Amino acid sequence: MCLDGDLLLSSLPISKTGKSVIEVIEETVRISGGVLLSRFSQEKKIKSKGPKDIVTDVDVAVEKLIFEQLTSHFPDMGMIGEESFKGDMPGGFVWVVDPIDGTRNFAAGIPIFSIVLALSYDGEVVAGANFDPKKNELFIAEKGKGAFLNGKQINISDKTELEKSIIGMDLSYGDDGGRFGFEVIQKLWPDIQTVRIIGSSALGISYVAAGRTDLYFNYNLKPWDIAAGILLVEEAGGVATDRKGRKASLFSEGIIVSNQKLHNSFLNITDKMNWRN
Repeated sequence: MCLDGDLLLSSLPISKTGKSVIEVIEETVRISGGVLLSRFSQEKKIKSKGPKDIVTDVDVAVEKLIFEQLTSHFPDMGMIGEESFKGDMPGGFVWVVDPIDGTRNFAAGIPIFSIVLALSYDGEVVAGANFDPKKNELFIAEKGKGAFLNGKQINISDKTELEKSIIGMDLSYGDDGGRFGFEVIQKLWPDIQTVRIIGSSALGISYVAAGRTDLYFNYNLKPWDIAAGILLVEEAGGVATDRKGRKASLFSEGIIVSNQKLHNSFLNITDKMNWRN
């Protein structure tokens, strides 16, 4: 198999069960979503992973289920997941998994959370999905083939002025993300329409890809938070960068997603602010 930085989608492997990567992604997130729905209203075991970060027994169980599903189709591919990542990113094809993006919402009974599943090749995302089981919304994309929501192609917002825009954000990991994020909102306000804090960075990014919101920013995220989102936004015609305006990658420091015009405006307004450093 010959692959390079401009990986051809026709080169994506077929699973040993005869299914395409996209078919395996959709099947896996839907099976896992069923587990989340069955456990949503039940009592959960909750542990702290650090300041303002928690994990439930459901996160761990669903990540294990996803790994088992993926291994049954692609036994030779690498995998990293939020609940098991040890700090090393293998080369070649690697699955990137977040069993519950929005664990705090899930644990609190707030129905805003999703499953992230993406496939990367040498660090570049080539296919991915973000599945919201409560709304039965599947955001999915393949590199070079567009982004889709439940089978319908989606596109980024065409707004050109922040004054007419809905801005999404989340508080991020650690105290600085929230503090600096609110400084940005104070700078933007009242010259925007409104602000939405979703509680799931994956959904926040997906909503930009679908044109529901116009720009989303977050100070500090992990690979599994943004793996599918970067591809979704780019395939929907948008721009995904880190805090400094460089093309986003799995290990970017923070993220800004929007269309090019709003993205440029956001960079200009926030230049030299704490959030950008």
